[in-house]
Amino acid sequence: MINPTTIARQVARMLLEIKAIQLAPTQPFQWSSGWNSPIYCDNRLSLSYPDVRTFIKHALSEVIVSAYPDVEAIAGVATAGIPQGVLVADEIGLPFIYVRAEPKKHGLNNLIEGKVEPAQRVVIVEDLISTGGSSLRAADALREAGASVLGMVAIFTYGFETAERNFAEKSVDLRCLSDYTALLDEAAHLHYITEDQLATLADWRRDPANWGV
Repeated sequence: MINPTTIARQVARMLLEIKAIQLAPTQPFQWSSGWNSPIYCDNRLSLSYPDVRTFIKHALSEVIVSAYPDVEAIAGVATAGIPQGVLVADEIGLPFIYVRAEPKKHGLNNLIEGKVEPAQRVVIVEDLISTGGSSLRAADALREAGASVLGMVAIFTYGFETAERNFAEKSVDLRCLSDYTALLDEAAHLHYITEDQLATLADWRRDPANWGV
């Protein structure tokens, strides 16, 4: 049985070490949403590091088997959730499907690629949760296709209140390997950030839309 707190710190440390997560409290990044952010997360980098990739694969798989023992298929969310989902599906030995951001513009105009059986119990795999918008659209698509969405697992979440509300409204259970709190704890422990920077990073999470404006 995995210890969620231990896993959260281990995953945060790995993502910091390979620079999948970068912290820049004094020189913020700008997200596509227009938000100024002292953090940038690209978990796709984990795929280039076999040890990190394998650790995440095992951790996600164990969460799924433990929390959703009746799972019958794994679904990845395009694009970053696809490779993570494939690794997990292979590890557990389950069918894999993935959900596009929008229907394909030719052929059968598929939104979901792969075979969805009626009432099939599916767990969705994501790499990152911010507001949850695109992830929950994937859940909606799977439900409309007749699947039963048991829940969603992800590598990392910022833990925004808006995401918590969105997942609750859609009745989608969410479980993440690591989160922003664990990240700040580990970053401070490893001396990636100072105490002043820690306070700045905590302020951002409380009001990301207006931070640095």
